[in-house]
Order: sequence, then structure tokens, then C-alpha cells
Amino acid sequence: MPRGVAVARGAGGRQRPWVRKEAAAFTKWSQPWKPAPERPDPSLQSTGAGGRGRCGRVLPPGPGIAEILMNRPHARNSLGKVFVNELFSALEQLRFDEKVRVVVFKSEVKGVFCAGADLKERAKMDDAEVGHFVKRLRNLMDEIAALPVPTIAAIDGYALGGGLEMALACDLRVAASSAKMGLIETTRGLLPGAGGTQRLPRCVGVGLAKELIFTGRQIDGQEAFSMGLVNHAVPQNEEGDAAYQRALTLAKEILPQVSMLFVDIASGMAIEGMCYAQNIPTRDRQEGMAAFKEKRPPRFIGK
Repeated sequence: MPRGVAVARGAGGRQRPWVRKEAAAFTKWSQPWKPAPERPDPSLQSTGAGGRGRCGRVLPPGPGIAEILMNRPHARNSLGKVFVNELFSALEQLRFDEKVRVVVFKSEVKGVFCAGADLKERAKMDDAEVGHFVKRLRNLMDEIAALPVPTIAAIDGYALGGGLEMALACDLRVAASSAKMGLIETTRGLLPGAGGTQRLPRCVGVGLAKELIFTGRQIDGQEAFSMGLVNHAVPQNEEGDAAYQRALTLAKEILPQVSMLFVDIASGMAIEGMCYAQNIPTRDRQEGMAAFKEKRPPRFIGK
């Protein structure tokens, strides 16, 4: 498969590809798409071949489900400048697609989810460039966390440093029991800089988070499940995509349900009130009430 970042949408019906060129990479969509206006950051354009790649044909997983597919095999999906730009572009366009109800993050590189930041590329940056790029990475994780639909990270291999931070930015995580995860920055004389110090404690608690960050220890999927870092751990299959298959099943379970938002309690109560007020006149709420009264499964339409 060509390299880079791609998005697959489950549109239902016939697939009609649309191809767009950007940042020396190609993205191919599973349905026609009108791109949102882009605001490229000229300082983050790669000048070498390390961040370049292509995105190839992708298959929609099902109506309402979109996938972000990562395929930078020579660098183990490490987060280089162009790769990050492609992720931003994919997120920007998914955000405004009302047909998408769930997003799954998946690697096309066997044995790897995301190996973290591209340290070879970073070694060529001066201090100012490093600071700018780390801020860019932090913004990327915030963009993932801010997607208005549930997100699932399918971790079928290594998720280290920024790769684990990407998974932490997702709402849910599914891992193969053999997958390896860790915020390993302290073993490189660094510290997590893309949200790991804040999101990991919210998953596993402050004490465990400190231990994992201070030691830079790597844990497998089963250990991650036992401490609450991932929602599900599954035995790996021969194809190497067991976590992805479980993530798809989970996505299909989520599809007909109402999305929820979790923040601190005070903000959450205020947001809950506003969201409920918006929910009251919707057709889905009326359908849910009717289905309950008629003792049948609801048929939600997302309106």
C-alpha cells in the first residue's frame, strides 16, 4: 500500500474515489469530498524524503465509521513534519462530515501503531524549531481529543512516546495483548510533551502514571488493560489486526448510541445542560421515546 495518512469513510453504496495532492503525499477518499479550507504551516514543510509518502486505496469499514490509516513503514509511523500535516488535514475534514459517527485510528504497518516522534528528523532542528514542532504535536493531540464523535485507537503493535499520546487522545483504546506501550521519553533525556503527563494520570491514576513516566517502562496490552490504560485487550491473530477487528466491533456497537462528553464536573454539568436542551427537539430523541413505548429497537438517523 502507498505510504502516508489516509481516511476511509463507510458511506454505504458505491465507492467513487476522489484524489487530492498535498505536501508531497496523496490522499484517496472512499467517496466524493469537498475539502475544507486549509491553512498550511510553511515552517513545517519537509525538505527531505523521510516524511514523504503516499496514501493508497482504502476500503470503508461500514456506514457511519471512518478510519484514519497510518502507513509510514520505513519510519514505523513516527511523527514527522509531513506526516503530522497529513493527520491535521484528515482531522479537519472529518470534523465537518455529519455522516461520520465514529473514527478508528489504525496502522497499516504490521507490528506498529506509532513509534512516536521522528527523532532523526528532530535531530536536525535547532532549539526554536523543536519547541515549535512539539507545540504542533500537542495541538494535534488536542485536535484528536476535540473531534465531536467517539474515537478509538486500535493498537496492534508498538505505541511509544507520541504514539501512546495519540492513543491517549482518543476516547477509547483497544490493544492486542502482545502490543507494547510506554511513555519512554525519559529514557531519551526528554519528557512527554504532547499531553502524556496530563492524559495518562486520567486513565491509570497519578501514582501509576508517575511510575510509568519516571521509569519509561514499556508494558504489554494485558498489563495496560489491568491498569485501565486500554478498554480491551485481545489475543493477537495471524493477520496481526486483532485490536483493529475488536475496535470495529466496538465502533458498530457505538454507532446507534448518543455520544457523551466528559470534562471536569462543573464544566460537565453546564455542558450537559446545554446539550440536553439541544437534544430535546431532535428526531432521534422522539424516536427513542417512541421505540421504548412500542417495545422495539430504536432506528436513529443522527438528526
